[in-house]
Amino acid sequence: MKIFQQGVRLSARNRGFHLITGEILRALPSISEIKAGMCQVFIQHTSASLTINENADPTVRMDFETYFNKTVPENDPDYRHDYEGSDDMPAHLKASLLGSSIMIPIQNGQLALGTWQGIYLCEHRDYGGPRNIVITAWGI
Repeated sequence: MKIFQQGVRLSARNRGFHLITGEILRALPSISEIKAGMCQVFIQHTSASLTINENADPTVRMDFETYFNKTVPENDPDYRHDYEGSDDMPAHLKASLLGSSIMIPIQNGQLALGTWQGIYLCEHRDYGGPRNIVITAWGI
């Protein structure tokens, strides 16, 4: 069994859904040494999240942003946690809905993503800043 782990600091991005598959692969080239295994990507933040979805048409990512903004609106008068800005509590809720980690199988030294699948960083804050992720891969 081989185990590899690498922390990565992603540059600050605007609010929205951003493809980071290439950054993940560049950060952990040792995935190529694993014939069969798993890769976990974990984000160390409570106002951003990770998911896997379509990597081809950028309007999918735009529609994700539209959907989540409608589903979890800002400026809800019932939110008590509001001292960090009107986007903060909605960001926490969106991050909880999507999750802080993803798992991807590794086959023959490559992430076994589908043809149109990519890894998204879901930035839910207007000014979230750099984001830290931890990538762990293990297998034979």
